[in-house]
Amino acid sequence: MSSTQGQVIRCKAAISWEAGKPLVIEEVEVGPPQKMEVRLKILFTSLCHTDVYFWEAKGQTPMFPRIFGHEAGGIVESVGEGVTDLKPGDHVLPVFTGECKECRHCKSSESNMCDLLRINTDRGVMIEDGKSRFSKNGQPIYHFLGTSTFSEYTVVHVGCLAKINPAAPLDVVCVLSCGISTGLGATLNVAKPTKGSTVAIFGLGAVGLAAAEGARISGASRIIGIDLNASRFNEAKKFGVTEFLNPKDYDKPIHEVIAEMTDGGVDRSVECTGNVNAMISAFECVHDGWGVAVLVGVPNKDDAFKTHPVNILNERTLKGTFFGNYKPRSDIPNVVEKYMNKELELEKFITHRIPFSEINKAFDYMLRGEGLRCMIVMDA
Repeated sequence: MSSTQGQVIRCKAAISWEAGKPLVIEEVEVGPPQKMEVRLKILFTSLCHTDVYFWEAKGQTPMFPRIFGHEAGGIVESVGEGVTDLKPGDHVLPVFTGECKECRHCKSSESNMCDLLRINTDRGVMIEDGKSRFSKNGQPIYHFLGTSTFSEYTVVHVGCLAKINPAAPLDVVCVLSCGISTGLGATLNVAKPTKGSTVAIFGLGAVGLAAAEGARISGASRIIGIDLNASRFNEAKKFGVTEFLNPKDYDKPIHEVIAEMTDGGVDRSVECTGNVNAMISAFECVHDGWGVAVLVGVPNKDDAFKTHPVNILNERTLKGTFFGNYKPRSDIPNVVEKYMNKELELEKFITHRIPFSEINKAFDYMLRGEGLRCMIVMDA
């Protein structure tokens, strides 16, 4: 790979030229990495709902042309000035948020919200010089979440790359670079259910099922899945979900149903929908005295959360989490090791595999609500 170091690389990328229109695979130029940047060859990438959300550009700042993608696995091709902990050939997972290791957040054991590199959906350029590393015929193409993995090569800030065990299969562990870690960490790092406890999971998409996987690993005795889509219930059994509730089947609030079936409420709940009503239910369904509810889903910007203060006075705890409270560089390599040690199952999250040339199929699957994660093979 070193023969391309310092040179512009021409490669294929899936460009989104316009909101909601199919991506177009075209040749782009990818500039060399600048200070504290790394250029990597993407081998596998998957589609996350966040990509679709910003591709549709409904209610967000439209930014096109753009290269989406942020769940991926790749190999370092070259490094820029100041990069000392990565070298060509290293296996890495790019992450949509970062860890500079120098700010107050990074130095705190209680936070993973890096001041320098936390998620910024409106920034389509690199931090170092405010410019894009992608172009086509001289026209700059915007980055997405600092990763832009729908390209055979991409440039990422070193703080957004987790160096992992080279023996780990990139076409499996790459799902840990976003949604799966978010749900898993929400349970393991924030809710922290004890063995034998009861856990309610609101929303049984990929993130919610990852939260359920965390409850299964923790040894929860009952894992109650709540979703409006009944077709998700059968799949959820693979992730340890023991009981299923569809709020549409009841004529009373779902938190009351949960309280009745668990002798006063569950020990822990994890909300993974972004729906404010689900958030309220997740909080109000935990047991007083010790119950903990964790919010994962991202609400609409104008939403407000309302509950009676007595719910808090009665010793229920409400927590929020970002990327499962994982620090990308420090913690994600250890999550990969959990998979390698067979403590964590990941294959069951991958329901489709397609070649890069058919990337628009992944969008179709997600828009139809089919499957969990679609693995896109770059060199197929």
